[in-house]
Parts: sequence; C-alpha cells; structure tokens
Amino acid sequence: MSREIEVPKDARPIMLDGAEETLLGDPMGAKKQYRYGNLHIREYEDRYVVHVDRVDPRRDPLMHILLDAPELMVASALGIYSGLRLGDSVYKITRSKSSAIVAGTLASVASGYILYLLGRFIKDRLIR
Repeated sequence: MSREIEVPKDARPIMLDGAEETLLGDPMGAKKQYRYGNLHIREYEDRYVVHVDRVDPRRDPLMHILLDAPELMVASALGIYSGLRLGDSVYKITRSKSSAIVAGTLASVASGYILYLLGRFIKDRLIR
C-alpha cells in the first residue's frame, strides 16, 4: 500500500462520481469505503483518507493480497497452522473431535487476528 493522504471534508470535498462503495479492504474505523480503479477511499465523519493500491482487489484479489496486504496472507497461514497444531494436541489429550475443533478454531481465529494486527503495525509504522 502506498502512503495515505488525508483530506479534510471542509477543505475539499472529494468527488466520488464513478467510485463504487465497497466492503473490500480494512475500514480502519471508516463509516464507508469506496474504490475507483486502484484508488481506495475511506470516508470518516470529518475527512477522507485516500491511497492507491498496486492491484484492484475487484479484478485480482489474490495479487491484491500478495502485493498490497501481505500481512493478511501471513496472518491467515500462521493462524491456520496454530489452529491445526492446537486442535491436534487437544485431540490427543481428550480424544474428543468436537473439543479439538473448537479449540483449533478459537486458536486459529485469535492468533490470526493478533498476527494481522502485528503485521499492520509493522507495515504502517516501521516500514514506511
């Protein structure tokens, strides 16, 4: 993801003609999001935050994740791995498939989300 530009609404309203409202992308607290080609616009109460993605996720979601949101791919892979490991351990101890599935799912979601947040922090604060 490129650097973001903040535009106060009272300084210059952004013309959204042709932009499509979307759910794709991390809203980061925005009330609405829009896409216009590779342009990603997040609308907040008092401002717009705009950046240009390398790849439009509506055209090529996998390349968008790889190039613009690699933290999502890494967090997903490590979340799945940790869920499988914990689920396997729980099953070996309890011999209960349902307990193993619940534990694995919870571990996968929790670790994936934590790793995603860590990846965003690194990407936003340390790499720029």
